[in-house]
Amino acid sequence: MSSFILPSSSPAVNVTVPEDLSKDQLLSFPAFKNWISTLQHSLSLQQNKDHTFHDLPYKLRRIRVQSVDYFGGERLGFVKLQAEISNDNGEKLPGSVFLRGGSVGMMLVLQPDDVPEHSEDEKYAILTIQPRVPAGSLALTELPAGMIDDAGNFSGAAAKEIKEEIGLEIPEDQLTDLTNLALPSTEESTGEKLQKGTYPSPGGCDEFVPIFLHQRRVPRNQLKDWQGKLTGLRDHGEKITLKLVPLESLWKEGGRDAKVLSGYALYQGLKKEGKL
Repeated sequence: MSSFILPSSSPAVNVTVPEDLSKDQLLSFPAFKNWISTLQHSLSLQQNKDHTFHDLPYKLRRIRVQSVDYFGGERLGFVKLQAEISNDNGEKLPGSVFLRGGSVGMMLVLQPDDVPEHSEDEKYAILTIQPRVPAGSLALTELPAGMIDDAGNFSGAAAKEIKEEIGLEIPEDQLTDLTNLALPSTEESTGEKLQKGTYPSPGGCDEFVPIFLHQRRVPRNQLKDWQGKLTGLRDHGEKITLKLVPLESLWKEGGRDAKVLSGYALYQGLKKEGKL
């Protein structure tokens, strides 16, 4: 184990890291940079007299990195850490954190091109079925999704995942960011600078998921070809089966997946408000 003082921290925050992680690796890890910046900003808001914790503010005092996972043996992928956050009375906030960064969900709404235009009839969504070991499943049904690259290009990552998992090549300008379109700025109400995405498990994980939408009319036989198609990057260990479901059944066909429920709710809400 080694330790260092977190740059620009006040009070000084001692950071402890395991032998297989260097100071530079941690400080340059996009998920860590985003998390610490967001947290420090939120803590700074306690200076405001109307903040709930103004009279007895919480402070970040210590970070202990417990373990790390690398992708391909070199690229830092996941970081598990314990953050000690307390006030001067010794009251602590839960600080067990699993850092993995953002990902994107892709909601593809397809309609046979022999259906009259502007009709809401016969709309379908594509789901994926694949092993998800953390859930103990070999066949979890969910919205197509993928992790954000280090450059943080959300729409680019969405387009890339659609091509890899479904075989559709979609220009980025044909993707609609449902989350950005629907959610008001959190800065307007709380002053916090959170990401515009769904947080599936904020009690323990930093992951946030913006949901992108692409709607397309396709030949009816193309829909049949997608049903049950086996896809995914085999050299990345992906074994994905596609599942085509009626749009009105999406919420129950993929009801175990937070991305599905978020995407469906955002889609229906935006449709109702005339924004789609």
